[in-house]
Amino acid sequence: MTFKTIGTASAVALALLAPSIASATSAQAITDLNVRSGPSPEYGILGVIPGGESAELAGCLDAQSWCKVDFNGTSGWAYAPYLAVNVENEYYVVTERPASVEVSTVTYEDTAETVKNERRGAAAGATLGALAAYAAGGPVGGIVATGILGGAAGSLAAEPATETVTYVESNPVETVYLDGEVAVGAGVPQTVTTYEIPNAEYRYVMINDQTVLVDPSTNMIVRVLR
Repeated sequence: MTFKTIGTASAVALALLAPSIASATSAQAITDLNVRSGPSPEYGILGVIPGGESAELAGCLDAQSWCKVDFNGTSGWAYAPYLAVNVENEYYVVTERPASVEVSTVTYEDTAETVKNERRGAAAGATLGALAAYAAGGPVGGIVATGILGGAAGSLAAEPATETVTYVESNPVETVYLDGEVAVGAGVPQTVTTYEIPNAEYRYVMINDQTVLVDPSTNMIVRVLR
């Protein structure tokens, strides 16, 4: 009888010492975030999660760069560094979450790779590199720590003049494919050529099939023209 009591107490003590594992079932977009048909910027855009809005989180690839999400009935892939999970009323970027928060691992296989191969062909010879998440505005983790999420990027977004939009639309440029996702606040590599807009303070370029306005002093994306 005494042995049983001690055993039960020990089991309780061990249970209290064991880490509490929680599964993340939703994630919040740090900024307006594309939902793509596959886990790469080379895949087409199915929709957009507005900054600050939540999407169902089905899981992430083992490398954690892309996660499968569902937003308002649209199922696709979103870039993990711009997704945050809520842990005891504090937000963490999916890729920087505590070990106590579990995110399911999912796989993806595009057997045909038709769309991806077509895009790769179109981008042959284009400048390669990667977009830096909030390169000029601090790490994404810092943005999340402020608790404002979508508002952080929204405050950086430039409102282009009608003349600027008209000029950009009338003068398309060849797309450049970069690792990462196009978003306000992302840093564009210095090796990427941007183009002048008459009588405007910003320059423009097409990255991953989306035209963006870039602040030439910081090389940071200040607007995504959707």
